Amino acid sequence: MNPQASLIFAASLLLGTTITISSNHWVMAWTGLEINTLAILPLISKSHHPRAIEAATKYFLTQAAASALVLFASMTNAWHTGQWDITQLTHPTSCLILTSAIAMKLGLVPFHFWFPEVLQGSPLTTGLLLSTIMKLPPITLLYMTSPSLNPTLLTILAILSAALGGWMGLNQTQIRKILAFSSISHLGWMAIIIIYNPKLTLLNFYLYAMMTATVFLTLNTIKVLKLSTLMTAWTKIPSLNAMLLLTLLSLAGLPPLTGFLPKWLIIQELTKQEMAPAATLISLLSLLSLFFYLRLAYCTTITLPPHTTNHMKQWRTNKPTNITIAILTTVSVMLLPISPMILTIV
Repeated sequence: MNPQASLIFAASLLLGTTITISSNHWVMAWTGLEINTLAILPLISKSHHPRAIEAATKYFLTQAAASALVLFASMTNAWHTGQWDITQLTHPTSCLILTSAIAMKLGLVPFHFWFPEVLQGSPLTTGLLLSTIMKLPPITLLYMTSPSLNPTLLTILAILSAALGGWMGLNQTQIRKILAFSSISHLGWMAIIIIYNPKLTLLNFYLYAMMTATVFLTLNTIKVLKLSTLMTAWTKIPSLNAMLLLTLLSLAGLPPLTGFLPKWLIIQELTKQEMAPAATLISLLSLLSLFFYLRLAYCTTITLPPHTTNHMKQWRTNKPTNITIAILTTVSVMLLPISPMILTIV
């Protein structure tokens, strides 16, 4: 892609996100969402492969429908209350429509069908943007309207997302689809706590974004898209594969690593809110996603491919690892010991 075009699209993404995050008026928030959608479409379809064009079309139709619902929810609220302020969303019907719209924007169950398909049709770098920065504006809108939302509805959506995200990722062989279902599962954890402690949702999102960025950038460096090619990629940069193993286990939420921190805090908060059954259920459902993270980790470092078949060994590359990946990996693995300091900041 032309560097000038890439710069314009990247600037538009930052602009759209900033407008939505900093706006008080619904129409400005909607404008930011629209700028974001239009800026990411060329990045999805830049390879001109039929799969990429299909992904861009699906993304555009879903996001257009969700944006229309956001506008409809805000207009309904303004009609009944005379308020266009985002924090003044008080009408029950508007809250219901907005929850559906944001769930569609994020890819929460039952509006999740577009997300794995779009991620599968996108390049890894665009997939990283779709999984992280494109989720920030909708989560910000949820954060600002959280006092008015329906707790029962969000809890049901969250548990269904954790269940389906784990369950549907089990039989996937394409890594981008596995990461898409992982994202749906993590969104379930964010949605369940948004009403009771919105800051925990943001903390979870930031840590998830860092861990996912590490995984996507590592996969992009070793040029891997399928589990079968992941098995033979260990000869390229062995140290990077070892770090990928730790990052995947952190993404799964295993205790000594960073990914355990948000899960631990969310379970603690749910127990304080007398929602122990929901906490137990969502913890058990996260075991489903643990299975496919372990499968990815197994293919990354532990399994050597069978030597009976002839396969080409990859050449070991001597180029130094990107400093960004090094920093992100360190943060994705080692933040748990300083969790008291993180909690004081949050």
